[in-house]
Amino acid sequence: MKAMIVARYGAPENFQLSEVPDPAPKTDEVLIRVRAIGVNFADLLQRMGVYPGTPKPPFVPGFEVAGIVERAAASAGTASDAEAGPPLRVGDRVVALTSFNAYAELAATRSSNVFRIPDALPFEDAAALPVVYLTAFHSMFKMGNLERGDRILIHGAAGGVGIAAVQLAKSRGLVIFGSAGPSKQEYLRTIGVDYPIDYTRDDIVETVRRIAPDGIEMVMDPIGGKSWARSVECLGPTGRLVVYGFSAAAGPSGKRSLWRGGRALMQSPKFSLLEMMRKNLTVIGVQLGQLQRRAGLLRGELGEIFQMYAAGEIKPVIGKTFPLAEAAAAHRYIQERQNIGKVVLQVA
Repeated sequence: MKAMIVARYGAPENFQLSEVPDPAPKTDEVLIRVRAIGVNFADLLQRMGVYPGTPKPPFVPGFEVAGIVERAAASAGTASDAEAGPPLRVGDRVVALTSFNAYAELAATRSSNVFRIPDALPFEDAAALPVVYLTAFHSMFKMGNLERGDRILIHGAAGGVGIAAVQLAKSRGLVIFGSAGPSKQEYLRTIGVDYPIDYTRDDIVETVRRIAPDGIEMVMDPIGGKSWARSVECLGPTGRLVVYGFSAAAGPSGKRSLWRGGRALMQSPKFSLLEMMRKNLTVIGVQLGQLQRRAGLLRGELGEIFQMYAAGEIKPVIGKTFPLAEAAAAHRYIQERQNIGKVVLQVA
């Protein structure tokens, strides 16, 4: 099969389109003929070698695929598989979470991480759903327990997770603050952000506190460093800070920078548990890769997301698609902050 290999950590140019052996699925794994691949900022961090758990090169990156079951699992494997309904069969249309092996024509992953999709759901939309919508849904409603009328600040509101969070917030009647660059301000208004914020010009804390003097209920912040400290300043009593990324550690050239990462780490707030108790604050950490061990939880959440999709409450915004062989261009597109919404790789 063909696959995009990260030959060495670093810039997008380190991708190589290679012919590699087909995966050999274990007894509890499903082999999927890939049709579409969701590209996430975490993939860029994998390529740079700064994402936790990233294998040593050469490796195939990526976390999510949509396609057709090529070979079903020989055994169910876990109790959560039994809860998923009838066993998967060859020819089933599915979406799946993977571990560093998505950018390929074939992908093998545990059956518990494979989910049937409706016939009406295009593969491109399916590939754009799991990582961003599960990250937002899990953060906001499972861990964050947000309720109608609560106020949320979404950093990177025009990105993949950002747009997913905006759509979910609108569906639940939340008041939405959203930050993005100057070229994306009008877009934020069109998708329903109540208070768009230009992070290059506006003081985010001052803007939030002017509108909500008592502070807001949640900030979703994938940036890290001093941004986390500023996000905490936006929160009021019972406020929740959601951290689900550390993009401050990624250099603009696409290469790993220990200096940049170290500086961002030094600028990150040091939380005192007693101070958090006194202020009634919560920090929620979300890393979807680690949640794959809770397949039953993710299956339930993804089921709710599929229902919202069918009801027209949410729909992935796919900013651009690239063929698999142009994964490097897809990474540059995201790295340069050109994307609005999700970037998807298509497999012929």
